[in-house]
Amino acid sequence: MIDFPKARLKMVEEQITPRGIKDARLIAAIKKIPRHLFVEEALQSQAYTDHPLPIGEKQTISQPYMVALMTEALLLTGKEKILEIGTGSGYQTAILAELCEKVFSIERIRPLAIRARKLLYELGYFNVEIKIFDGTFGWREESPFDAILVTAGSPDIPQPLIDQLAAGGRLVIPVGDTFIQELFRVTKTEAGVKKEDMGGCRFVKLIGEHGWKAE
Repeated sequence: MIDFPKARLKMVEEQITPRGIKDARLIAAIKKIPRHLFVEEALQSQAYTDHPLPIGEKQTISQPYMVALMTEALLLTGKEKILEIGTGSGYQTAILAELCEKVFSIERIRPLAIRARKLLYELGYFNVEIKIFDGTFGWREESPFDAILVTAGSPDIPQPLIDQLAAGGRLVIPVGDTFIQELFRVTKTEAGVKKEDMGGCRFVKLIGEHGWKAE
């Protein structure tokens, strides 16, 4: 039998904090949330290794370090309203739910959205709303958002997401081709948008009207 709490702590101590993640609230959330519940039972023994895992529907749960890096880049204080594009397994959604006031999450694949919603509610995350929709359009009715996190790679930054950021809001998104992307933090200012390159990454494609076209 795997000691999941011990494996989770080891993941944080060996894969997360040594690589520069410093946000204490984020680290506490990663220590708390049972990542193994967000993958199939056959893959639970690998849940606390630092690599992505398949979750069905040709999608993946991101590697733990990338989840931590992207979340920390949002600079959350606890009072934010957040938009997440790509609910996937719901693990990243749970992290955000621990760290902010309200999460609005969009998933285009119905079975993933239904599964994630069920698990998140079972774990007590009632500050999350999930919609099955094209995430590249954002969630206009609930905008503006203090922060937006995109968990799939886009050929460019979808304009609707920039439009739905509040003044001073942060958008974290992988941008590039279908093989490799650069992770950007985009901050909305009075003078326009400021883009910061946070390094290379690799994600599944962001499918939608303002992303990659479905094959």
